[in-house]
Order: sequence, then C-alpha cells, then structure tokens
Amino acid sequence: MQQRAVTAVLTAALLLTAGCSGGGAPYPGDGAAQPGRTAPGASASASATDPVPPARGSVQVLRTVAEGLRSPWGLAALPDGGLLVSSRDDGTIIRIDPKTGKKTELGAVAGATAGGEGGLLGIALSPGFASDHMIYAYFTTASDNRIARVLYDERKPAGEQLGAPDTVFRGIPRGAVHNGGRIAFGPDGMLYAGTGESGERGLAQDRKSLGGKILRLTPDGDPAPGNPFPDSPVYSYGHRNVQGLAWDDRQRLFASEFGQDTWDELNAIKPGGNYGWPTAEGRSADPTFQNPLAQWHTADASPSGIAYVDGVIWMAGLKGRRLWRIPLKGTAAAAAPQAFLTGAYGRLRTVVAAGGGKVWLVTSNTDGRGTPKKGDDRVLEAQVR
Repeated sequence: MQQRAVTAVLTAALLLTAGCSGGGAPYPGDGAAQPGRTAPGASASASATDPVPPARGSVQVLRTVAEGLRSPWGLAALPDGGLLVSSRDDGTIIRIDPKTGKKTELGAVAGATAGGEGGLLGIALSPGFASDHMIYAYFTTASDNRIARVLYDERKPAGEQLGAPDTVFRGIPRGAVHNGGRIAFGPDGMLYAGTGESGERGLAQDRKSLGGKILRLTPDGDPAPGNPFPDSPVYSYGHRNVQGLAWDDRQRLFASEFGQDTWDELNAIKPGGNYGWPTAEGRSADPTFQNPLAQWHTADASPSGIAYVDGVIWMAGLKGRRLWRIPLKGTAAAAAPQAFLTGAYGRLRTVVAAGGGKVWLVTSNTDGRGTPKKGDDRVLEAQVR
C-alpha cells in the first residue's frame, strides 16, 4: 500500500475550440482505455459517434430527497439505491433513503479536521464495493490532505458502521483555502483526485508537488500505470483548485476549476497537460497552456461538482447559485452554456448522474458562506435534458 507523499453570463470569450492550446494545437487522441495501463484522455475532435445534444435544455426539480444536512460535500450512490453524503465540518458520512428521506449516520472518519475549506470532502465507492464494502474519502487532517478507505459495515449500530481509515495516499498540501477534494474512480478503474494549491500559487506549476493537480492513482494509492510522468501520481497540473471530475461516454475526462477573481473554468483534461495557473487564469495566448472549453466570471459560477448526462456537462455553482448546462461536441462546447435554478436553492455543491436523465443535487448553504433557509441543506432529484 502506498503511503508516500507522492473556482450573469457567459462572456464572449466562450471557447469553442476546446481541447486546444493557445496556439490551437488539438489534443492527441488516446484511443480506448485499457484498465490499469492506459488512462482515459481528451480528444479535441468530434466523431460521428459523439452525441450532439440540443443547444437548449431544461431542468425540472422533481423533489427534495432529504433536508436538514450540515455542510454536505460529497455524494455517492450505493448499488441498492441508497445515497451516502459526507459532512465537511462534522467529518461524518450519513446514509439517505431516497424513498423516505430517512437519514442514518454511519459514523465519523477518524482524523478529519474541519477548518476553512477543509474537512471531510469527496467520497467514492470502491470499484469492488459489492464485495469489499469500502468507501474512499478525501479529507483534511492537522498536517495534510489525504485519501483513505474505510470499511462500511451496516450490520453494526448507527454511528458505529465505519471502520478505522486505511490511508492509501497522504501529503497533499492543506490550507485554509484550496484543498481540492473531489475524488472519483474512472472508467479505467483508477482513482482520480482533484487537488488545490492550498493558497501557495507556485505549487500548481511544480510537478513534484501534489498541490494544484489532478492525480491518478491505483486503488492502493500508487502512481497509476500509464501516467504521463514516470513514477508520478500527477496526471495534469497548473490547476488552482479542482472541484469537479466527470467522464463522457468515450472516457474523456472533464474538470471544473475555481478561478481567482476573473475566470472560472471547465476543462477537457489532457494527460500531462498544463492548465496555466498561476500564470494564466482562463484563456491564454500562451501555447504552453491548455485552454478551457468554457469560462465564466467568478460571480456567475465558482464551480464545484460536475456530471455528464447524454452529451451534456452539468456544473454546480456555489457563488453563482445556479446549475450550468454545457452541451458538448467532442471536447468542445457545442453551444453557449445555459444557467438554471439561479438563486432558487442557493449554493450548489455537488451534482451526480442518477440514471434515466436525472441528477442528484446537493446544496451548500450551511458552509459558512451561504445564507441558510429553513430545511437547508438539501439533496434534490432533478430531471435534466
């Protein structure tokens, strides 16, 4: 087991040449992923098999699944339909029955330390969850950000169903801000983690640092085979604070990223790509950097989680308090993004595909930056198109 250190309106600058550097060079296609060997990659060109969604869409919130959540952050759907939600500030994971809204606390992740933007952040189920019952968690400790897996034993009493954390990866820089925190298993079976530069901007360009990166790991926490830099967990770099990860149906990776004061980004991720921070925020003319496929003023987005559904990326907005729809053609924006639910539910932290053209949405109004209303925070079920 490996335990070594190893952030209104879309502007006219919407990039319809996604997947290109400032000089316009396309991403190389990576072909089909081979689990454990070849990472999913981004290709700038669309093929005849790429779904081309309609330019305009719709969102219908079907119901409130659960309410009264405290600082919810990550969500993972269980095979039996239950939902797991992490609490950033409490360090706990709860189970929600999506039919009744009943909440059951599994327990706390030992060592998770809340403060600023840190605490218990993203969660993901092991690829072998049906047999190993492991939950992966990204959390802040007194010294770093790390990823651990915990055994979920629902036979035990509520509050005692989580085992001791088994740390698989440690040493990700921590700070009062920019702790990253989104984790997800990719279609190749590898574990991807979005990290932040912890407020130390220079870490984003330092490939030896784990801050301001997307990391690609084996389930045991080792650098994944096929990574772009030998013996390194770094998959892409030059990020400020990666908050969302999602793959399309051709195994191409997309990521959302907080900007500083000017531009938030949605990026198509190229293995080994440099996304510019802190030299570039948003689109750059420097061919060294990969440009975002879309960018927003920070007041309109401050993006967090993303999900892919039928040719569309859905992006949750915190400061923007809205859900963005970005239709894709390959790894380019096929049309201008649309905003939905603006202000209706406050800050939106997480969006997860729920099947059948639906998504789960998690609000984030009790995180110290929102204005909580009665019932906050909530998990919502929405039909999207």
